[in-house]
Amino acid sequence: MPADRRDDTPKAPLIRLADYRPPAWLVETTDLTFDLHPDATRVRARIDFTRNPDGPGGPLRLDGRGLRLLRASVNGEDVTDRLTLDAEGLTLDAPLPDAFVWECETVIAPAANTALEGLYLSNGMYCTQCEAQGFRKITYYPDRPDVMAVFSVRIEAPAELGTLLSNGEPGESGPLPGGRRYACWRDPWPKPSYLFALVAGDLRAVSDAFVTASGRKVALNVWVRPGDEDRCAYALDALKRAMRWDEEKYGREYDLSVFNIVAVDDFNMGAMENKGLNIFNSKYVLASPQTATDRDYELIESIVAHEYFHNWTGNRITCRDWFQLCLKEGLTVFRDQEFTADQRSAAVKRIEDVRQLRARQFREDAGPLAHPVRPDSYREINNFYTATVYEKGAEVIRMLRLLVGEETWRKGMDLYFERHDGQACAVEDWLKVFEDVSGRDLSQFKLWYEQAGTPRLRVREEWDGRALTLTLSQRVPPTPGQPDKKPMVIPVACGFLGQSGDEIAPRRLFELTEAEQSWRIELPERPTLSLLRGFSAPVILERDADPAERAFLLAHDSDPFNRWQAGAALAADAIAAQTALRDGVPTLTPAPIAPGVVEALGKALRDETLDPAFRALILAPPSEDEIAQALFDRDGVVDPQVVHAARERWKDALTDALADDLAALRALHRPVGPYSPEAADAGRRALANGALALLARRPQGQADAAAQFAAADNMTDKLAALTALTHNGAPQADEALEAFRRQWAHDPLVMDKWRMIQATSPQPDAFARVKALSEAEDFQWRNPNRLRSLVGAFAMANPARFHAADGAPYRFYADWLLRMDKVNPQTAARMAGAFETWRRLDAGRQALARAQLQRIAAEPGLSRDLSEMVERMLDG
Repeated sequence: MPADRRDDTPKAPLIRLADYRPPAWLVETTDLTFDLHPDATRVRARIDFTRNPDGPGGPLRLDGRGLRLLRASVNGEDVTDRLTLDAEGLTLDAPLPDAFVWECETVIAPAANTALEGLYLSNGMYCTQCEAQGFRKITYYPDRPDVMAVFSVRIEAPAELGTLLSNGEPGESGPLPGGRRYACWRDPWPKPSYLFALVAGDLRAVSDAFVTASGRKVALNVWVRPGDEDRCAYALDALKRAMRWDEEKYGREYDLSVFNIVAVDDFNMGAMENKGLNIFNSKYVLASPQTATDRDYELIESIVAHEYFHNWTGNRITCRDWFQLCLKEGLTVFRDQEFTADQRSAAVKRIEDVRQLRARQFREDAGPLAHPVRPDSYREINNFYTATVYEKGAEVIRMLRLLVGEETWRKGMDLYFERHDGQACAVEDWLKVFEDVSGRDLSQFKLWYEQAGTPRLRVREEWDGRALTLTLSQRVPPTPGQPDKKPMVIPVACGFLGQSGDEIAPRRLFELTEAEQSWRIELPERPTLSLLRGFSAPVILERDADPAERAFLLAHDSDPFNRWQAGAALAADAIAAQTALRDGVPTLTPAPIAPGVVEALGKALRDETLDPAFRALILAPPSEDEIAQALFDRDGVVDPQVVHAARERWKDALTDALADDLAALRALHRPVGPYSPEAADAGRRALANGALALLARRPQGQADAAAQFAAADNMTDKLAALTALTHNGAPQADEALEAFRRQWAHDPLVMDKWRMIQATSPQPDAFARVKALSEAEDFQWRNPNRLRSLVGAFAMANPARFHAADGAPYRFYADWLLRMDKVNPQTAARMAGAFETWRRLDAGRQALARAQLQRIAAEPGLSRDLSEMVERMLDG
């Protein structure tokens, strides 16, 4: 049994924001020495404690989990026998001076640490993951974000582990007796324990340098396993661009002489912003044209920037407690979104971000896992690394910038850095900065952090021949634990289009602060409204609009987001019209798809003045989950297979009506020349391959896809062709899948793509394929990437096959969650979210899903992580 498995432990206590108290003891310096061994790593800690004059007093309480304590002392006096140890730490209830030195030695077993939290082994490489509460699995410590200290680290290891890394600046290093060596590191910037990092392994550096705005030279290194050196160039380039952008946009220079990135194969998250030593899931570092898609390159750029930006918004200024997670994550997501928008197409980036928000966070808000951006309680903090904290948190930041304006926003950011550098802060500190620079009262705006749920915005219009009276009303639906909601501050950006399609008045920003408000706007003619421009608030707009109005906006709106939104709404309405309730049962209808709807989209696709990436987004139909949520709002029940069939009808209609246009788009926009991941070429490939995905619904298109698969010199085109063949059930699909497997069986990251294509295929044999692949000898399921690419992708991205009427996939998935929970509770808990929409299904499927959730909940020794998620889904 892994050392950190939490079997037969009592239910985790409920932690409440209202119960926050400052730490009783502060730490000035932390000195750590690691004697690395797979089964018995010794960790010697020397910690300088001082009493916190603002703390609650009380004994010395240190967090610790799964540790074997060898000895402990205070100011050199052994106190080992005076300690009270329990499953979550230790207590020394004895008189202590106001300042003292604590020393202890613990033993841990990295090789047995399959949870990938704390210090663990990943294929022979030692690695740490300490956020949120992994440091307590390394040594006894006040493992909370508001205890910040300067860390010094000495690593001792076998000589074959040639690279020994930790946070901060490198110190002395050299050989030791017995074929061992050591290296020392010191981080001069105080940090909480969750930002501690250590890596030791046989690694190679791909290096570069960056000169800061003040002229300091910074050494940059991307550390990878031997053989992966040729796949690091883009990550390094993205890092340099992010460093320059943060200087130019926010005046933030990097503050150490070295910045290290390490690619790790086994990692629960995408990446981690540890000070000066960012640890990355290898899938977000390694890229070459032959192994990575355009989307992979974009994610690498975004995530490298995100973790770097944390140096100031997360490290130099961190969060006071884990309830404030949104303070560092929402702000840093916003910053990485703006970086990508500046590097690529701002319009396309905004649309992609909103699509992700609606797909992940709106679903979260509408179900049993709904919670505020800043939760008011938790049992396992690992379960709150959610779309609400990250993506909705970023939307709250975006609204704040919109409300105060660009100039005041920059003044506020400057004051935030000046006032709070080196501190652990709360949302209140953040908002106070912007109250001070803007003169606004943000107490009502704070509700965005405190209330769960997606606001519904209703619109009424009255035209009297001279002026428009615009009435906006809002409601926030009940969510678990919050049945009654207060009105929010909702910024609604609005444009006014005349009959010719031109703007007939300047854009207005309406601030809705009450349940209902009206504005009178004098205009030269009755306008067509362009509401919620740029998606100015994360709300659901409830407004009756006919297809003609949507087609008009698609053709004329100057706001790119609303232009895309009009096309997406046309498609969504057309798909929804294919379904109806008959005796309370969702069924397909014989209603034809209105030709005018298809023609409106076709006209936009033919418009060569539009960015190809933008047209690719217009071409892509709404997701099945987005359609399902809309139908649930309309009908109160969803049959995922009916949703899938309706969406397939829509794609058939597009293919039949626009076949010539699709062929022309594909021929015109396939890039020529050497592969480049830059935005222009990526956009052209997106449009060409989007056209191919539809054309491959017909035999000639399948032949074209097979030809593209055989000839492609880059992974983007090869994978697009393979997906088109597999998802459309083409006769060439199996041969192409086997050829791909033969070529890439040696590369786990590429094989993840191969598994995912089959897991997300809508073909009837998808579940059987997934089961067979999950039983294959080469399926390394303990690696989170492997499990997510196959089992997770099937459950989360293939609703038509996951929600089979017989419930067999539910049992299969529950079996995997229980299996993973025994070795990696964090990954199991996050994957459990595939069940979060079970209450919108028909009665039969609900009963089958509930039975599996209840089976999981009743499992002896279930981890706290998975237990909390399942209980919330059952109780919500």
